[in-house]
Amino acid sequence: MATCDVCGKPENLPYRCRHCGGTFCGDHRLPEAHDCPGLQNWGDPSGVFDSGFDDSVNEEQSRVAKARERVTSTGGPLSYFRGNVSYLFLGVIILTFVAEQLVLAFSGVQLFTTLFVLSSENVEYVWTWVTAVFSHSPRGFFHIFGNAIVLFFFGPLVERYVGSRAFTALFLVSGVAAGLAQVTLGLLMGEPTAVLGASGAIMAILGVLTVLNPDLKVYLYFFIPIPIWVLTFGYAGLSLFGVFSTFNVMGNVAHFAHLIGLVIGLAYGEYARRQGVRATGQFQLGGGNMGGPGRGRGPF
Repeated sequence: MATCDVCGKPENLPYRCRHCGGTFCGDHRLPEAHDCPGLQNWGDPSGVFDSGFDDSVNEEQSRVAKARERVTSTGGPLSYFRGNVSYLFLGVIILTFVAEQLVLAFSGVQLFTTLFVLSSENVEYVWTWVTAVFSHSPRGFFHIFGNAIVLFFFGPLVERYVGSRAFTALFLVSGVAAGLAQVTLGLLMGEPTAVLGASGAIMAILGVLTVLNPDLKVYLYFFIPIPIWVLTFGYAGLSLFGVFSTFNVMGNVAHFAHLIGLVIGLAYGEYARRQGVRATGQFQLGGGNMGGPGRGRGPF
């Protein structure tokens, strides 16, 4: 069974584009539906109306398009990541965690903070807006493990619902916005604040799933079955308690960032639902069916 090069959907009878050679599902079989490089030749294949003024531009664009196609097409070195951005981000998180350990070991806390931590003292370090999303607490594995397991099991599901491009934008925008919101709150309250971690983006993923597939079955602690909306709003409740509690009973947790990420996810999930995106009813990892119709499953 082949899979669509755009959305990763399994297809028994896939369509092969005669212009780029890619494999696509029914939704993406048209050249304009998968941004086919051959589109630039449509309408005037013989160049009758071409004045030649922009030949150099077209040739440069053609070279870039061909190079990109060689890299990302089926069999190319980056072809695996088409439809698997979730796993790409997971790999970046793991590599970033390794880099954190090396920086701390050989360069110290100051460089670590400069490279990986978004804080109220260095908001102008624009790169930390993004690096902080992929960074996690270097002094333990619970922080990175919790985010990684949600991204591993539920990221691909959201990516298949909305597409890789939309998923990429959702993850990065929600992660960056959540971190900046937490730091801004700290500035307004006059308290030094520093954040790192993908929790805001992870909450956005849960928010999208809660809207598009609220009855998705998950196993809390790997053996307690609950619908995903209970898990999502349970976390939301804990974050609300953390934001408004005068007692720091939940440690150094960016509760406000969690809430911002969740709101973004819920809002985008509702937008996608109104655009006609529907849950497929199945949750597959590695080609194996892990759930029945309407009841996908994933441990948590």
